Amino acid sequence: MALYSEKVMDHFRNPRNVGIIEDADGIGEVGNAKCGDIMKIYLKIENEIIVDAKFETFGCASAIASSSMATELIKGKPVSEALALTNQAVVWALDGLPAPKIHCSVLAEEAIKKALQDYCEKNGVEYSHNSYEGQPS
Repeated sequence: MALYSEKVMDHFRNPRNVGIIEDADGIGEVGNAKCGDIMKIYLKIENEIIVDAKFETFGCASAIASSSMATELIKGKPVSEALALTNQAVVWALDGLPAPKIHCSVLAEEAIKKALQDYCEKNGVEYSHNSYEGQPS
């Protein structure tokens, strides 16, 4: 059995949404000192919909694939749905990750939530890790 699924290898070799959004509405950066992975997620949000999501990731194949898949999963979604994204959803969408690499999917979830928190703080919206209420002021 291969260590990585075909989807993980595809998102590693051909990552989607790599780059920077210069005028991002939300930016989230996380890292794991133990493994050295660093993820930065940029969001562009219009009318409560994530119209663009990009990432910069320094890390292993699982970290890059998790970032790529996570941005794919939230693009075009309302902020409230993006906030509900879990690392398990990222793992499932990638057809699995090896147990020692699950933390990469956790980093992707955390980076997205930090970017959404940044968006909320910039727009005076109440933020909770589990729910999203209201429109920006």
